[in-house]
Amino acid sequence: MGLRQRGARTAGAAVRSLFSLPPNPEPRGWIAVRAGLSIGVPFGVLTLLGYERIGLQTSVGAFLALFFAGAAAAERARALPFVGAVLLACAGLGAALAPWPWLLTTGLVVVAVCTSAASFVFRVGPPGPVFFVLSYGLAANVTSVVDGERLNDPLVFLAAVACGLVASYLIALAPLLRSRERRRPVQPLSELLPLRALGAGERELVLRIALVAVLGCVVSLALLDTHRAYWTVGTGIAVVGLTPSRGTSVVRGLHRTVGTLIGAAIAVAIAPVSAIPLLAVGVLMLLQFAIELVVVRNYALALVFITPLVLLITAMATGADDVMAVAWERVLDTAVGSALAVLTAFLHRRRPVAPA
Repeated sequence: MGLRQRGARTAGAAVRSLFSLPPNPEPRGWIAVRAGLSIGVPFGVLTLLGYERIGLQTSVGAFLALFFAGAAAAERARALPFVGAVLLACAGLGAALAPWPWLLTTGLVVVAVCTSAASFVFRVGPPGPVFFVLSYGLAANVTSVVDGERLNDPLVFLAAVACGLVASYLIALAPLLRSRERRRPVQPLSELLPLRALGAGERELVLRIALVAVLGCVVSLALLDTHRAYWTVGTGIAVVGLTPSRGTSVVRGLHRTVGTLIGAAIAVAIAPVSAIPLLAVGVLMLLQFAIELVVVRNYALALVFITPLVLLITAMATGADDVMAVAWERVLDTAVGSALAVLTAFLHRRRPVAPA
């Protein structure tokens, strides 16, 4: 098959996948409920107490609910503290380096490469290193310096993230209240987070992520905005994915771009809810619920919900008034990150096809 034919077949498969909605391999209703509660409970409680701004910052800690979502509750009890510690460390580093653009972009490259390598070495699985990068970038944005002052106190922000992590952890363990859940077989930590050497394909993935991180930061420094680099790099990492394949990158790049475009439009449409804190709590819960319900079935559809979730958190936490401008910036950042990731896919050697 010629190069043009292979390209046409790959492109056709990518477009068709946008409209594919295969069944979930396992029920995800309760997984989605836990994810929604992880973001809604701490945000809602603090909002009712009159601390809605701090409550919103706890939303970053809700990323913990996305890891080991299908594992037994007792297994989550063992593995999630390590994931939570890395999420908090990434947020802390982002907040610490926020005032210095060059240090911030250098830190972004380090976080992207190190968390990616660690995710492969310890076989963390989905969602991979993306949310470590998002934690770093959101922390830098929420605590950035404007007119010589921090938008939000870094220590208060990190305390809020820690509270969000604890709440998410406790909700993840809630099924242990059922005797049936306590009887489920449990893998030891050495099997949940096995320490293994990187394979050839994984080394290629880490190399691609390093290139995407460096090039994404260079583009952001030269043409865009330093504080937006995390979205470009995060997009690139998501498109690189967890499978060393050229075709997979094309599919994920298309899904990421189309999903972000639609999600950005939704973010603009629902932006007025940010003026009503309790309504914002409900909207963020629904978005997080929807993400976990569809992420395994259709990545573009998941991005339709991920994009407004992150945009609303960022806009509300930083006090941004022009959500439309922020949304279209993210669309541009996504296009750049996706393009970089797809181009680096050529680092993968074409695997021979086994004879029929």
